[in-house]
Amino acid sequence: MTHAADLPAWAALLTAFLLLVGAGLTLLGAIGTLRFASFFERVHAPTLGTSWGTGAIVLASIVCFSALGSRLVVHEILIGVFITITTPVTLMLLARAALYRDRTEGEGNVPPSSQLRHPVANIGTDDGGDGNATPSPSDADKS
Repeated sequence: MTHAADLPAWAALLTAFLLLVGAGLTLLGAIGTLRFASFFERVHAPTLGTSWGTGAIVLASIVCFSALGSRLVVHEILIGVFITITTPVTLMLLARAALYRDRTEGEGNVPPSSQLRHPVANIGTDDGGDGNATPSPSDADKS
């Protein structure tokens, strides 16, 4: 039993348009997964495709069921919120794990980890960022 006959024409057209946009964006994300070369490029495309594609499909569902029920239906917003929160977090965790793995295996095409210096170790010296410490004027007065 479908209620497609009860759906007004404007709602049916808007729902169809939003579904096609959402499906197209999700398809672009899937194609990006296949086309990009490295892992770090591959995780970017499906994340955007999933987020924007899900948003359009959720809007289509809201339009369709709000028009059929003659009241605003917003349950689908929870789906969009959960997808919007979990997808980037998952991307970040996967990318960090892959970066750690590539660094420990000695892959040459990953950026080096940042070498932060402890601020207490540089008290009283001015190394100018090059590692060659010269005594500060206050240290020269003491000798």
